[in-house]
Amino acid sequence: MVIVLQDQARDVADVGGKAAALSRLAENGFAPPAFFVIRAEAFDTGAPLAGFADALEKLGAGPFAVRSSARQEDGAAHSHAGQFDTLLNVPARGVEVAARRVWQSGFSETVATYRALKAQTGAEGPAVIVQRMIDARAAGVAFSADPVTGRRDRVVVSAIAGLGERLVSGEADGEDWTIGATAQCATVPAVLTVAQAEQIAALARRAEDVFGAPQDIEWAIDDEGLHILQSRPITTPLLPRPNDDTALTIFDNSNIVESYPGMVSPLTYSFAVHVYARVYRAFVALLGVPDHIITANSAVFGNMLGRVDGRVYYNLVNWYRALALLPGFSLNRAYMETMMGVDTPMPPEVTDSIGPPPAKGGARILEYARLARAGVGLVWQAIVLPRTRRRFYTRLNAALDGGVDVARAGPTALAAEYRKIESTLLDRWDAPLVNDFLCMIAFGASRNLLEKWLGPQGLTLHNDVMIGQGDIISAEPAQRIMKMGQMARAAGLDAGLIADGMASLDAHPDLRREVESYLEKFGDRCTEELKLESLTLRDDPSSLLAAIVASAQRGAQDTHKTKDPDWRALFANPFKRMIAKGLIAWTKNRVRDRENLRFERTRIFGHARRVFLALGREFAARGLLESPRDVFHLTTSEVLGAVEGFGLSGDLKSLVNLRKAEDTAAAQRPDPPERIELRGPAIAPIWSDVPVTQDQSARRKATGCSAGRVTAVARVIRDPRTQSLAAGEILVARHTDPGWIAVFSNASAIVVERGSLLSHSAIVARELGIPCVVGLKGATHWVADGETLTVDGATGEVERHIGEV
Repeated sequence: MVIVLQDQARDVADVGGKAAALSRLAENGFAPPAFFVIRAEAFDTGAPLAGFADALEKLGAGPFAVRSSARQEDGAAHSHAGQFDTLLNVPARGVEVAARRVWQSGFSETVATYRALKAQTGAEGPAVIVQRMIDARAAGVAFSADPVTGRRDRVVVSAIAGLGERLVSGEADGEDWTIGATAQCATVPAVLTVAQAEQIAALARRAEDVFGAPQDIEWAIDDEGLHILQSRPITTPLLPRPNDDTALTIFDNSNIVESYPGMVSPLTYSFAVHVYARVYRAFVALLGVPDHIITANSAVFGNMLGRVDGRVYYNLVNWYRALALLPGFSLNRAYMETMMGVDTPMPPEVTDSIGPPPAKGGARILEYARLARAGVGLVWQAIVLPRTRRRFYTRLNAALDGGVDVARAGPTALAAEYRKIESTLLDRWDAPLVNDFLCMIAFGASRNLLEKWLGPQGLTLHNDVMIGQGDIISAEPAQRIMKMGQMARAAGLDAGLIADGMASLDAHPDLRREVESYLEKFGDRCTEELKLESLTLRDDPSSLLAAIVASAQRGAQDTHKTKDPDWRALFANPFKRMIAKGLIAWTKNRVRDRENLRFERTRIFGHARRVFLALGREFAARGLLESPRDVFHLTTSEVLGAVEGFGLSGDLKSLVNLRKAEDTAAAQRPDPPERIELRGPAIAPIWSDVPVTQDQSARRKATGCSAGRVTAVARVIRDPRTQSLAAGEILVARHTDPGWIAVFSNASAIVVERGSLLSHSAIVARELGIPCVVGLKGATHWVADGETLTVDGATGEVERHIGEV
């Protein structure tokens, strides 16, 4: 028999390497286009090919592809790629002639040269494959391992519109994709979609599984879908296969993005890693975790954050490990997990493997005793909190007011100043820690109590009574901006402040004093104020001046006033009345102290920013950096190491250039997903395409946290430094921070994608008496800039008046 059907074409010596591979693919369910093989010896005599017509008829009407399949073709050692002829779109009447031509190509000078280079002797005509032709819309090749870098954890795909022959022959360039954890295209995709690239990558990996070695496949896509056309081993050397590592890392930024939005510099990130390690070691110690357990988990506290494509994320698995150390974890895992405050629960793989199992019997008694001891300690901390807070402020003011003159200090003195911040403040972060934890407990307890005793009315009451604290520092900027706006209005300075900046105040000493006083106290406040690279109001007061002008244009406004609720009407029971009033009063104090202590954090970060910028100035003066702000592209260890002697490299400029290039590229890409799960080394891939779900609904609901109902024009603000809000418009933002106060002062309502009842936007909105809804996911994409919204800050409902502008 000179004809071998595809289900019998298994012997390489008989039908060649390519046909044997195709037969094996068919046998394993890949369904390559139907084919048969003509043995090489069938062409020796020139006689008619017995059985040829019947075999061709079974393939269909055509057209057909006619390919070579030599014994050593598509082998592990020698591919013979491109050495034999391939004829495509051959009609039925021309197949036999085409087959003889392909066989004859085995005796060409090109094949002889190739075989000589590969130390092979003798010429041979190949067996010939006759295969049903695919009418390809797209075609190409794929490698189940990267043949250039040798990496086995990525698939390389090259695609071209139409038939793949022009790509394989080198006549045309392909669209190149790399598929690892995600699919990345080297150019703007025009041939394949992300889904198609991933489907081709999966096909290549399946072929590798079947043949037990990395494969180079050809593929095509027609109206019926994806087809594999051939598979052969990759003949270039590859890196060794990495050992299995299935350790799970989960990055999540659903909470931290409010503090560290967008791109974050290496200096800020390394500083934040250090701060989190110091502060949360102190936190678990405060709750009664023994020192030896904290020391044994040092790596956990040192790795609570991750930087993914320039953005900061929580490392949730390590947060869960830290949580599992706390007293009471084995008594109620579910409740403790809610303390993490993330939107998506942790997977059982993590929760089942970390921490002690549910406590039973004697272990349960011991855990209750441990929890009770921690509770007693916490009560004591609550009692002595005023003293703790006074001592914290004393240390803080001594450290900040008695520091070196950063404008005149040299690098050694500046490094010593930073070390003082570490030792006197970051290592002794007791007052903010204690107050934050008590605030969280008090806020939740008071809210639940009022809801239990008064139903839905209790939640509205809770929102109402959380406002009107005159000594909360978060409300002071808005009040002072309002006052300066009235002064500017009286002086007729609306346009002058914007056009001439601070110089326009020379003729108005009273207003200049107010502005300078504001900058003296709030000069470290800015948008994204926890990022050391952010420009503060001291650096650029233009956003403050713009807010003053907007306030002047808005005119006098009523200061938000609250009146004490009628507690007797609400609670006829005097015992309940006493408990409710006392708990609410204590909660309000904790919320006030939380905001006020966070302002002190701003002062600390502001001082650290000035110290590092001064170090950048000194480095630039010595030729170590091109400019002072280049210091933000180094880590704290690299900066301090350059001064104190433990640095690894003296070429700081090269480090800066590398990171600038990385961050410039990252800034051009969309934000990675909110949650990322990785296996093995926790090096996150790059996301070039993060789909945004378009919600066309007219009404949505999230967390209402400041009562009131407003209908007005919505303004989507992504960068308050370059965008403004007209008086009375509704602010719609992805996130906010204290630096947004200039925008808040003009808003009639606030809608934010992120946040909680205790987030800064919620607290300030309650103080200003404007409706606020937080946690409305995708709000900046759902709301069209300039359309009319109705915001109900009590129910959390937001309604789009579609088509109304």
